[in-house]
Amino acid sequence: MYARPRRNRKYDAIRKMVQETHLHVDHLIYPLFVTNNLGEESRIDALPGIYRWGKDVVIKEVERCIALGIKSFVLFPVVPEAFKDGKASYSFQSDNFYLEVIATLKSEFPDISLMSDVALDPYSTDGHDGVVENGEILNDPSLPILADMSLAQAQAGIDIIGPSDMMDGRVGYIREVLDENGYSNTSIMSYCAKYASAFYGPFREALDSAPKSGDKKTYQMDPANKKEALREAFLDIEEGADMLMVKPALSYLDVIQTIDENVTLPVTAYNVSGEYAMLHAAVEKGWLDYEATMTEMLLSIRRAGAKGILTYFAKDFAQFNQS
Repeated sequence: MYARPRRNRKYDAIRKMVQETHLHVDHLIYPLFVTNNLGEESRIDALPGIYRWGKDVVIKEVERCIALGIKSFVLFPVVPEAFKDGKASYSFQSDNFYLEVIATLKSEFPDISLMSDVALDPYSTDGHDGVVENGEILNDPSLPILADMSLAQAQAGIDIIGPSDMMDGRVGYIREVLDENGYSNTSIMSYCAKYASAFYGPFREALDSAPKSGDKKTYQMDPANKKEALREAFLDIEEGADMLMVKPALSYLDVIQTIDENVTLPVTAYNVSGEYAMLHAAVEKGWLDYEATMTEMLLSIRRAGAKGILTYFAKDFAQFNQS
């Protein structure tokens, strides 16, 4: 027997030398839920270890993350019902606490990468990502609102706009508005393949943003489809996206790989709330080892082709891997 693959596995030093996929904290984007309440630090039951942060105390959390080596963050707003309406108008008002948090964090930590969320659902009384009329989610009337939201975020100092709404044509519409207003350097990380997934439950609890009626299947993708993801990716590239996002990650590793093999833009993936919560539930039962399973999950996403991973595991991974 001349070929013995085990020879390349016999020592840790050899295994590390020939390792094909590498995972580092630099590859991770950490989600932060921010509220309008001063001093708030409230647990999210469905997401163990994850909190809602008041607009003042979130600075301390970012400081702790930076000390662990985390440099990239995405912000999600927990919007009070009193601020919501059918057209998500609070999303681009000058007194929006979310915009205030963006400006504060970029002022305090100019070297971090800060990504936003662009969709109507956090600000909408309907809980949908677009404008709702007679039970229908309207595509084209939603685009100016998404663009106004994006422009307000760019003006506040956001580095990367994150359209997660899945409205047709929104990347091009947003790109044009940003460029016309002098924000041609503001990046767009497009959720090109966001599926109508059952794994979003804990996130919607955290944001209180579930649809008040119906579902999101007329705009989010069918979990059965993969080729359609390529069509979405190519359209977003044509419209000016700088990076592409696949959401969720673990049940869509084939989609990540397919897009990565067919485009030249960086592909990222969202390791979503349900994926995070499942592991914590199994660990609580004593069925799985937390660090080993978390690392294997993240490695699988990287191996599929994701350059960056938006994940609730980021802080724990960083703590486990401090040098």
